[in-house]
Amino acid sequence: MTELSGKVALVTGASRGIGYGVAEALVARGDRVCITGRGEDALKEAVEKLGADRAVYVAGKAHDEAHQAVAVERTMEAFGRVDYLVNNAGTNPVFGPIADLDLNVARKVFETNVVSALGFAQKTWHAWQKDNGGAIVNIASVAGLAPSPFIGAYGVSKAAMINLTVQLAHEFAPKVRVNAIAPAVVKTKFAQALYEGREEEAAAAYPLGRLGVPSDIGGAAAFLTSGQSDWITGQTLVVDGGIFLNAGTG
Repeated sequence: MTELSGKVALVTGASRGIGYGVAEALVARGDRVCITGRGEDALKEAVEKLGADRAVYVAGKAHDEAHQAVAVERTMEAFGRVDYLVNNAGTNPVFGPIADLDLNVARKVFETNVVSALGFAQKTWHAWQKDNGGAIVNIASVAGLAPSPFIGAYGVSKAAMINLTVQLAHEFAPKVRVNAIAPAVVKTKFAQALYEGREEEAAAAYPLGRLGVPSDIGGAAAFLTSGQSDWITGQTLVVDGGIFLNAGTG
Protein backbone atom coordinates (compact mmCIF):
# COMPACT_ATOMS: atom_id res chain seq x y z
CA MET A 1 0.00 0.00 0.00
CA THR A 2 1.06 3.57 -0.67
CA GLU A 3 2.19 5.35 2.49
CA LEU A 4 -0.29 7.85 3.90
CA SER A 5 0.34 11.46 2.91
CA GLY A 6 -1.43 12.84 5.97
CA LYS A 7 -3.80 14.79 3.70
CA VAL A 8 -7.55 14.33 3.43
CA ALA A 9 -9.99 15.12 0.62
CA LEU A 10 -13.75 15.38 0.34
CA VAL A 11 -14.86 14.44 -3.18
CA THR A 12 -18.50 14.94 -4.13
CA GLY A 13 -20.34 12.80 -6.66
CA ALA A 14 -17.64 10.15 -6.42
CA SER A 15 -19.31 6.74 -6.45
CA ARG A 16 -18.37 6.38 -10.12
CA GLY A 17 -17.17 8.29 -13.18
CA ILE A 18 -15.01 11.38 -12.87
CA GLY A 19 -15.52 11.69 -9.11
CA TYR A 20 -14.36 8.14 -8.52
CA GLY A 21 -11.40 8.71 -10.85
CA VAL A 22 -10.40 11.69 -8.72
CA ALA A 23 -10.79 9.78 -5.46
CA GLU A 24 -8.77 6.89 -6.88
CA ALA A 25 -5.93 9.22 -7.91
CA LEU A 26 -5.81 10.86 -4.49
CA VAL A 27 -5.85 7.55 -2.62
CA ALA A 28 -3.11 6.23 -4.93
CA ARG A 29 -0.78 9.02 -3.82
CA GLY A 30 -1.55 8.40 -0.14
CA ASP A 31 -4.45 10.69 0.69
CA ARG A 32 -7.55 9.58 2.55
CA VAL A 33 -10.95 10.50 1.17
CA CYS A 34 -14.59 10.95 2.01
CA ILE A 35 -16.79 10.43 -1.03
CA THR A 36 -20.42 11.44 -1.53
CA GLY A 37 -23.20 10.46 -3.89
CA ARG A 38 -26.87 9.58 -3.97
CA GLY A 39 -26.66 5.79 -4.07
CA GLU A 40 -25.51 4.07 -0.89
CA ASP A 41 -24.81 0.72 -2.58
CA ALA A 42 -22.61 2.33 -5.22
CA LEU A 43 -20.76 4.29 -2.54
CA LYS A 44 -20.15 1.15 -0.48
CA GLU A 45 -18.73 -0.58 -3.54
CA ALA A 46 -16.50 2.40 -4.29
CA VAL A 47 -15.16 2.46 -0.72
CA GLU A 48 -14.38 -1.26 -0.92
CA LYS A 49 -12.34 -0.66 -4.06
CA LEU A 50 -10.58 2.40 -2.64
CA GLY A 51 -9.85 0.63 0.65
CA ALA A 52 -11.92 0.86 3.82
CA ASP A 53 -8.84 2.12 5.67
CA ARG A 54 -8.49 5.00 3.20
CA ALA A 55 -12.08 5.96 2.43
CA VAL A 56 -15.48 6.64 3.99
CA TYR A 57 -18.73 7.75 2.37
CA VAL A 58 -21.82 9.84 3.00
CA ALA A 59 -24.94 9.31 0.90
CA GLY A 60 -27.23 12.21 0.06
CA LYS A 61 -28.21 14.84 -2.48
CA ALA A 62 -25.54 17.44 -3.21
CA HIS A 63 -27.90 20.41 -3.07
CA ASP A 64 -29.17 19.44 0.40
CA GLU A 65 -27.48 21.71 2.94
CA ALA A 66 -27.94 19.15 5.71
CA HIS A 67 -26.13 16.56 3.56
CA GLN A 68 -23.29 19.03 2.92
CA ALA A 69 -22.90 19.59 6.65
CA VAL A 70 -22.95 15.87 7.44
CA ALA A 71 -20.35 15.14 4.74
CA VAL A 72 -17.92 17.70 6.14
CA GLU A 73 -18.60 16.56 9.71
CA ARG A 74 -18.07 12.92 8.76
CA THR A 75 -14.76 13.77 7.08
CA MET A 76 -13.56 15.62 10.18
CA GLU A 77 -14.81 12.87 12.46
CA ALA A 78 -13.13 10.09 10.46
CA PHE A 79 -9.84 11.79 9.62
CA GLY A 80 -9.56 14.94 11.74
CA ARG A 81 -9.05 17.32 8.83
CA VAL A 82 -10.22 18.20 5.31
CA ASP A 83 -7.39 19.65 3.25
CA TYR A 84 -8.97 19.34 -0.18
CA LEU A 85 -12.46 19.70 -1.59
CA VAL A 86 -13.28 18.46 -5.08
CA ASN A 87 -16.72 19.64 -6.22
CA ASN A 88 -17.69 17.08 -8.83
CA ALA A 89 -21.38 16.43 -8.14
CA GLY A 90 -23.47 17.59 -11.07
CA THR A 91 -26.61 16.99 -13.09
CA ASN A 92 -27.87 17.45 -16.63
CA PRO A 93 -31.46 16.21 -16.70
CA VAL A 94 -32.39 17.76 -20.05
CA PHE A 95 -31.21 17.52 -23.65
CA GLY A 96 -32.57 20.14 -26.01
CA PRO A 97 -32.75 23.85 -26.88
CA ILE A 98 -32.53 26.23 -23.96
CA ALA A 99 -35.31 28.36 -25.48
CA ASP A 100 -37.87 25.74 -24.44
CA LEU A 101 -36.32 24.82 -21.10
CA ASP A 102 -38.62 24.48 -18.11
CA LEU A 103 -37.37 27.06 -15.61
CA ASN A 104 -37.85 24.66 -12.73
CA VAL A 105 -35.41 22.32 -14.45
CA ALA A 106 -32.98 25.23 -14.88
CA ARG A 107 -33.24 25.91 -11.16
CA LYS A 108 -32.47 22.26 -10.40
CA VAL A 109 -29.39 22.36 -12.63
CA PHE A 110 -28.06 25.46 -10.89
CA GLU A 111 -28.88 24.16 -7.40
CA THR A 112 -26.91 20.98 -8.02
CA ASN A 113 -24.09 22.27 -10.21
CA VAL A 114 -23.36 25.67 -8.68
CA VAL A 115 -25.11 26.35 -5.37
CA SER A 116 -24.09 22.97 -3.93
CA ALA A 117 -20.45 23.66 -4.83
CA LEU A 118 -20.64 26.96 -2.95
CA GLY A 119 -22.26 25.24 0.02
CA PHE A 120 -19.56 22.58 0.25
CA ALA A 121 -16.86 25.26 -0.14
CA GLN A 122 -18.34 27.36 2.68
CA LYS A 123 -18.58 24.42 5.04
CA THR A 124 -15.11 23.08 4.26
CA TRP A 125 -13.66 26.57 4.71
CA HIS A 126 -15.19 27.02 8.15
CA ALA A 127 -14.46 23.46 9.31
CA TRP A 128 -10.74 23.38 8.48
CA GLN A 129 -9.35 25.36 5.58
CA LYS A 130 -9.83 28.87 6.98
CA ASP A 131 -7.27 28.21 9.71
CA ASN A 132 -5.17 25.46 8.14
CA GLY A 133 -5.15 26.05 4.39
CA GLY A 134 -5.78 23.64 1.55
CA ALA A 135 -7.15 23.57 -1.97
CA ILE A 136 -10.48 23.38 -3.79
CA VAL A 137 -10.98 21.97 -7.27
CA ASN A 138 -14.27 22.57 -9.09
CA ILE A 139 -15.09 20.20 -11.94
CA ALA A 140 -16.50 22.50 -14.62
CA SER A 141 -16.73 21.65 -18.34
CA VAL A 142 -15.71 22.90 -21.75
CA ALA A 143 -19.46 23.50 -22.09
CA GLY A 144 -18.90 26.44 -19.76
CA LEU A 145 -16.40 28.01 -22.17
CA ALA A 146 -18.35 27.95 -25.43
CA PRO A 147 -21.91 27.40 -26.68
CA SER A 148 -22.98 23.78 -26.38
CA PRO A 149 -25.89 22.64 -28.55
CA PHE A 150 -28.57 20.73 -26.66
CA ILE A 151 -26.92 21.07 -23.22
CA GLY A 152 -27.25 24.82 -22.84
CA ALA A 153 -28.43 24.93 -19.22
CA TYR A 154 -25.60 22.64 -18.19
CA GLY A 155 -23.11 24.86 -20.02
CA VAL A 156 -24.43 28.03 -18.43
CA SER A 157 -24.19 26.41 -14.98
CA LYS A 158 -20.58 25.39 -15.66
CA ALA A 159 -19.75 28.93 -16.78
CA ALA A 160 -21.12 30.07 -13.43
CA MET A 161 -18.95 27.48 -11.71
CA ILE A 162 -15.87 28.85 -13.46
CA ASN A 163 -16.74 32.34 -12.23
CA LEU A 164 -17.40 30.94 -8.74
CA THR A 165 -13.89 29.49 -8.87
CA VAL A 166 -12.39 32.92 -9.52
CA GLN A 167 -14.47 34.52 -6.78
CA LEU A 168 -13.55 31.89 -4.20
CA ALA A 169 -9.89 32.04 -5.23
CA HIS A 170 -9.90 35.77 -4.53
CA GLU A 171 -11.73 35.51 -1.20
CA PHE A 172 -9.97 32.43 0.16
CA ALA A 173 -6.41 33.53 -0.66
CA PRO A 174 -3.77 33.19 0.63
CA LYS A 175 -4.81 30.22 2.76
CA VAL A 176 -6.69 28.23 0.12
CA ARG A 177 -6.07 27.83 -3.58
CA VAL A 178 -9.16 27.39 -5.77
CA ASN A 179 -9.01 26.14 -9.36
CA ALA A 180 -11.30 24.44 -11.85
CA ILE A 181 -10.95 21.67 -14.42
CA ALA A 182 -12.93 21.88 -17.66
CA PRO A 183 -13.11 18.43 -19.26
CA ALA A 184 -14.45 17.68 -22.71
CA VAL A 185 -16.36 14.40 -23.19
CA VAL A 186 -15.20 11.78 -20.69
CA LYS A 187 -16.37 8.18 -20.98
CA THR A 188 -18.78 7.94 -18.07
CA LYS A 189 -22.40 6.97 -17.60
CA PHE A 190 -23.17 10.66 -17.09
CA ALA A 191 -21.90 11.58 -20.57
CA GLN A 192 -23.00 8.39 -22.33
CA ALA A 193 -25.66 10.13 -24.43
CA LEU A 194 -22.94 12.18 -26.12
CA TYR A 195 -21.08 9.21 -27.57
CA GLU A 196 -23.09 6.01 -27.16
CA GLY A 197 -23.23 4.06 -30.41
CA ARG A 198 -20.88 6.51 -32.12
CA GLU A 199 -17.74 6.56 -29.99
CA GLU A 200 -15.35 6.12 -32.92
CA GLU A 201 -16.99 9.01 -34.77
CA ALA A 202 -16.99 11.19 -31.65
CA ALA A 203 -13.35 10.41 -30.88
CA ALA A 204 -12.28 11.24 -34.44
CA ALA A 205 -13.00 14.92 -33.74
CA TYR A 206 -10.31 14.99 -31.04
CA PRO A 207 -6.72 15.68 -32.14
CA LEU A 208 -5.48 13.15 -29.57
CA GLY A 209 -7.73 10.54 -31.14
CA ARG A 210 -9.81 9.44 -28.15
CA LEU A 211 -12.39 10.51 -25.62
CA GLY A 212 -11.34 11.19 -22.06
CA VAL A 213 -11.40 8.66 -19.24
CA PRO A 214 -11.87 9.39 -15.52
CA SER A 215 -8.18 8.94 -14.74
CA ASP A 216 -7.37 11.87 -17.06
CA ILE A 217 -9.34 14.15 -14.76
CA GLY A 218 -8.07 12.36 -11.66
CA GLY A 219 -4.51 13.17 -12.64
CA ALA A 220 -5.36 16.82 -13.20
CA ALA A 221 -7.09 17.05 -9.81
CA ALA A 222 -4.12 15.39 -8.13
CA PHE A 223 -1.85 18.03 -9.66
CA LEU A 224 -4.06 20.92 -8.59
CA THR A 225 -4.13 19.64 -5.00
CA SER A 226 -0.38 19.05 -4.85
CA GLY A 227 2.63 21.13 -3.89
CA GLN A 228 3.53 21.29 -7.59
CA SER A 229 0.67 23.75 -8.08
CA ASP A 230 1.33 25.91 -5.02
CA TRP A 231 1.49 29.12 -7.10
CA ILE A 232 -1.66 28.44 -9.13
CA THR A 233 -5.06 29.76 -8.12
CA GLY A 234 -8.15 31.10 -9.87
CA GLN A 235 -7.39 29.14 -13.03
CA THR A 236 -9.39 26.76 -15.20
CA LEU A 237 -7.38 23.86 -16.59
CA VAL A 238 -8.89 22.64 -19.86
CA VAL A 239 -8.50 18.87 -20.25
CA ASP A 240 -10.04 18.25 -23.64
CA GLY A 241 -7.90 15.97 -25.81
CA GLY A 242 -7.23 19.02 -28.00
CA ILE A 243 -10.84 19.49 -29.14
CA PHE A 244 -10.62 23.27 -28.81
CA LEU A 245 -7.84 23.24 -31.41
CA ASN A 246 -10.58 22.55 -33.95
CA ALA A 247 -12.63 25.61 -33.03
CA GLY A 248 -13.67 27.55 -36.10
CA THR A 249 -12.39 25.03 -38.63
CA GLY A 250 -15.86 23.86 -39.64
